[in-house]
Amino acid sequence: MALSDQLNNYCERTGPDFWSEPLNAVTNAAFLIAAFVAYLIWHRKTPDDLSVLLLIVIVFVTGAGSFLFHTFATRWAMLADIIPITLFIHIYLFVALKRFLEMPWWAALVIVAGFFGVTPFVAQAVAPIVGSSAGYVTALLAIFVVGRLFYRKDRHLGAQVLLTGLVFAVSLTLRTLDEPLCTQLTFGTHFLWHILNAIVLFRLLRVLISQRAG
Repeated sequence: MALSDQLNNYCERTGPDFWSEPLNAVTNAAFLIAAFVAYLIWHRKTPDDLSVLLLIVIVFVTGAGSFLFHTFATRWAMLADIIPITLFIHIYLFVALKRFLEMPWWAALVIVAGFFGVTPFVAQAVAPIVGSSAGYVTALLAIFVVGRLFYRKDRHLGAQVLLTGLVFAVSLTLRTLDEPLCTQLTFGTHFLWHILNAIVLFRLLRVLISQRAG
């Protein structure tokens, strides 16, 4: 399998053309907007918080990588899509465990390593139900678990994390339905995953900024 191999993973794509997925491509602007607005809030409230700045940059790169995947639709472009969001999930989890749950860095690191190790097995188990969205199920569970524990320490921000988990659940459902609904909805539902997922990432960033800003 070459990195230049063409892929056809989404309902909207009908051929190898660059703009064969216009909705899926253009809606990646939502990630860029989320990163820009989060940057403005970060710059105003916590400009010394480099961890959040790193996550904001990753959200921006996520939008760019996803745009490449939904236009070039090759294996190398898929990597440009997958790697940034994977980095965001694991780095955010590490930071959240340290800040929200006040864990020592080594304990947070052990949990993140365990999370990374168990994700493929969970994905394999739930793949018959959620298909290609299986890899994100552990991220959804992590949001609810961390949010519930954080709620005990900070009811307001913990509730915001839990609400974000609900948005992510809807987003993941729409991603999963892209292929099953393809015959009824020719442009698919994946573009809605982009929009809602950008909202999820923005909300997660805003909670981090709010928690640090006090």
